[in-house]
Amino acid sequence: MTQETADIMRDIASLPPEARKQVADFVANLKGRYPVSKSAKPKRTDLLEEPFIGMWRDREDMKDSSAWVRRLRRSEWGEAE
Repeated sequence: MTQETADIMRDIASLPPEARKQVADFVANLKGRYPVSKSAKPKRTDLLEEPFIGMWRDREDMKDSSAWVRRLRRSEWGEAE
C-alpha cells in the first residue's frame, strides 16, 4: 500500500458514517463509469518469439558462454571467480 493510499484510507475512516457511505457510493459510481476491461490484462507471448532471443548467436566470442563470463569477470575483478 502506498503512502497516498494509506492517507486516503485514514481520511475516509475519520469521516462520519453518512459521509463514508457517500464515499462508497461515489466509488461504486466511478467503478460503473470506468469498468476494468478484461483485455487490459497483458497477453502472454511465447518467449521464443521475443526479438532478443538469439541476438548474440553469431558472436564467436560467446559460443561458450561460461568461458565468456569467466573472462569478463577476470578482466573486471581480477583472478577471483
